[in-house]
Amino acid sequence: MTLTARSAEFANHFNRQAGVSQALARIAQADGQGARTFLKVASGTEKIAAGMDRDARQGQPLPPTAGLIVSIKDLFDIAGDVTTSGSVLLRDAAPAARDAEVVQRLKQAGFIAIGRTNMTEFAFSGLGLNPHYGTPLNPYDRKSSRIPGGSSSGAAVSVTDGMCDIALGTDTGGSCRIPAALCGLVGFKPTAFRIPQAGVMPLSPTLDSVGSIGHSVACCGIVDAVISGEPFASSEAGDGRNPTLGIPTSYVFDDIDDITARTFDRAIARLKTSGVTVVDIDLPELHEIPTVNGKGGFAAREAYLFHARWIAAKRDAYDPRVLIRILKGEAQTDADYAILKEQRVSLIARVTARLNGVDALVMPTVPRIAPTLKELETDEAFGRINLMMLRNPTIANMLDQCSISLPCHAPGDAPVGLMLIGKHGQDRQLLRMAEGIERTLQSPAE
Repeated sequence: MTLTARSAEFANHFNRQAGVSQALARIAQADGQGARTFLKVASGTEKIAAGMDRDARQGQPLPPTAGLIVSIKDLFDIAGDVTTSGSVLLRDAAPAARDAEVVQRLKQAGFIAIGRTNMTEFAFSGLGLNPHYGTPLNPYDRKSSRIPGGSSSGAAVSVTDGMCDIALGTDTGGSCRIPAALCGLVGFKPTAFRIPQAGVMPLSPTLDSVGSIGHSVACCGIVDAVISGEPFASSEAGDGRNPTLGIPTSYVFDDIDDITARTFDRAIARLKTSGVTVVDIDLPELHEIPTVNGKGGFAAREAYLFHARWIAAKRDAYDPRVLIRILKGEAQTDADYAILKEQRVSLIARVTARLNGVDALVMPTVPRIAPTLKELETDEAFGRINLMMLRNPTIANMLDQCSISLPCHAPGDAPVGLMLIGKHGQDRQLLRMAEGIERTLQSPAE
């Protein structure tokens, strides 16, 4: 059930407590997904929901989102909880004194925080594996132990399995959009400056964004409105004009698998039939991104400076596959970092100049369906597939743009994401556009 449908149901039937009880029951199910999905389940949530139901029965006004259930990625401070960031290193750290700003805003809007979700340690991978707490499995094919994607792995599974209505996550290089694509959900990455990051454990302050994962564009749009402090506007408030989308002619289709290619092509064909204009666009600058990030990029440099003291004291506590990525930043000099910032400014300017005439870029979110855990057993395979998954989503973070991943596969097929990358600061326009595209992709095929 979508977030907006749940809002109407709560308003009409005052069953917030029942919704929370059902979510808790799903978390507690014996198949192990709840234990791998949540690092901590919040206490007192049924009491909070019951209080909202009582207030509603007595005629007291409540926010329209009151009683909606949100899971919180383990990067966000919640007063009284330890923010471990999916690590064992921080298990004995002091609890947070206050909620992160975005968590506080959600609570003020009546959202009920059901618990803290599992993630890649310190958010430094797009695959979602966690050797400390286990990896929640992709609901599409659990029998084959397919990964959920990351780093917001538990966030995505908490939504697919009905443990919450919406998930709060972060996105530094695709960490909301990758798991959304692999699990058949919607994942939104806003323009970074729009959402406050106070109380959020950083990976790369230059690239970090606070986003969400949900069943629909409207779900993510409502959460974005709450945490950004901007009014919510659905697609009905748009100008009714069919958008023009640009498909990069190279780079984003490298190493694409047959399932993803066929599914994406069918989706584009449907969009064209519906009146959306789709044009090829040459963006040779995208090929520069791997070279610009050759020494680990912003994430490695900024993560290393943040983690250096912990690495010196407790190096062995880290996931080795995360540690090796952080340590790339050790070799970066101040001069390297200054050049990196200049290169980013240049990339943004040159790509922006090519986007005149298109409303958004469109491409596969990731070039392949979810791999299995077995495929990632070797460090070589892990590193190669991780870079492959991050490649397309990272474009938006490097260019400081907003982006959203929409499911575009047929029911029952392997999940495939269609990603839109909008322009800097035009998040509400992108969300309205995405709602229209979502309707086209979900309408019965002719």
